[in-house]
Amino acid sequence: MPLLKRLLSVKNELILFAAPLLLLPLPLVIGTSEAECAYVIVLMAVYWCTEVLPLAVTALLPALLFPLFGIMESQSVCMQYLKDTNLLFVGGLMVAVAVEHWNLHKRIALRVLLLVGVRPALLMLGFMGVTAFLSMWISNTATTAMMVPIVQAVLEELNNSEAQMPAILSSQEVQTSEVDVKQEKQAEATGPVVVTFLDASVEVTRQMEAAERRKMCKGMTLCVCYAASIGGTATLTGTGPNLVLNGQMSQLFPKNGDVINFASWFGFAFPNMILMLVLAWLWLQFVFMGFNFKKTWGCGAEKTEKEVAAYEVIRGQHRRLGPMSFGELSVLGLFILLVVLWFSRDPGFVHGWATNIFNSKAEYVTDATVAIFVAILLFVLPSKPPRFCSWRTQSFDTASHQTSSSAPCLLTWKVAQKKLPWGIVLLLGGGFALAKGSEVSGLSRWMGDQMSPLQSIPPWAIAIILCLLIATFTECTSNVATATLFLPVLASMSQSIGINPLYVMVPCTLSASFAFMLPVATPPNAIVFSYGYLKVSDMARTGVVMNIIGILCITLAINTWGRAMFHLDSFPKWANATGP
Repeated sequence: MPLLKRLLSVKNELILFAAPLLLLPLPLVIGTSEAECAYVIVLMAVYWCTEVLPLAVTALLPALLFPLFGIMESQSVCMQYLKDTNLLFVGGLMVAVAVEHWNLHKRIALRVLLLVGVRPALLMLGFMGVTAFLSMWISNTATTAMMVPIVQAVLEELNNSEAQMPAILSSQEVQTSEVDVKQEKQAEATGPVVVTFLDASVEVTRQMEAAERRKMCKGMTLCVCYAASIGGTATLTGTGPNLVLNGQMSQLFPKNGDVINFASWFGFAFPNMILMLVLAWLWLQFVFMGFNFKKTWGCGAEKTEKEVAAYEVIRGQHRRLGPMSFGELSVLGLFILLVVLWFSRDPGFVHGWATNIFNSKAEYVTDATVAIFVAILLFVLPSKPPRFCSWRTQSFDTASHQTSSSAPCLLTWKVAQKKLPWGIVLLLGGGFALAKGSEVSGLSRWMGDQMSPLQSIPPWAIAIILCLLIATFTECTSNVATATLFLPVLASMSQSIGINPLYVMVPCTLSASFAFMLPVATPPNAIVFSYGYLKVSDMARTGVVMNIIGILCITLAINTWGRAMFHLDSFPKWANATGP
């Protein structure tokens, strides 16, 4: 036992140094370029799964090992780390940072909650809807960190009146006992005392109410992290795996004609997100609140005092935000501009502005171009209204030594540098380097040939099996790392068996975001778990069904509107050749 404890204490160091040594037979014994590339990929997979190094640091290994093994030149490897997809990610996140910096996301959340009300079922729907919408545009972690305190404040008010009931009941019991003593003294001479068991029934009722309160708290907090993971799947910039797919498609199939862009992905994933959100809401309501329509929906019932108090909490927080400032309005306007430009750039059914205005090919202007344009505007536009008649107000400004030029911009580099998750930029770059190395070394072609027997299985069955595999794998490792490892393999497999690569790559990309079972699976799960309402068993039992719901929804989506949108019945010409 002491030896085992000592080994566990140095587990990370053992994995860090033992994994490269144990895998050395691959490049030394086999000695082919495919084996050398496989050595790098397996080593990175081990490091990513165990997190013995930070994920972003592990992503730098191709820049070291590919040149050493002679797989790729250093210049070619390093070029993979900052591609169009990386800049799309950076630009989109800068807009999200500005929204978060100006508290615009909190104003939207509170306004929607005031509209839906505080009936338990509708309140849960409001929490899930707001969280999913915000997660489409800003990070899932930031959305959850903002929403959970609001949920906590509302739950405290909802439980406040019920929590006071034990004190009221105990005071009533004291008064009852005093009356009983007097009655006993008066009845000593008259006859026996009749004993009642009202206290036991009161205690049972109290325990049942406390159990219901605990279950409702579990459901209300759990719905936030689930909605954050579901909502992030709806947009291309909503979560890391979506960006990995976009980048891998450009990397592996450069002639794909921009089949995966913001508009096409939203058209496919948004209906799937709505379907999943509704089913998740019904499932959580069934598990934690039941379908008592009078109690949870408030059908035919007036608002109770606790519901009125909870509503006042939400309204009070909304009032404290005050009226919208010029900076908030400007960020909101830029956010709407970003979304409109993304949708209208290349909608697919008509020519977009990128083709009509610039009279060039659509690929010259990408979603990254739009994201960087709006991100630059955040550093240009002021956060206070400009003073066009500054000569009239100069006498007032001299007292405070402020002029119109002193107004800060909507976003400063200090804020952006602090809040942007730069590690994911390297993580995406490491994935692109792995995909390029697999292609150059011939590993992708070899792995695809090994999977050719799958040709006898229907494509929809292959997609379901792979989704189950990835949904299980992503519970233990980063969703971005999961997508990075699997998508190049799936692309090669689809080529070798002759199916449209999107038939398996799109469902598996969505499955990489379905980490519902464990607190450590995603940061939103960890944030919700830290509030103490949930046990691991609660999350695991509920999350298993959530994974099944997600896979069924993906299967439905890819075989109905996805089949029509991406022309999945035919093998596309752009999938015949890889690489530039």
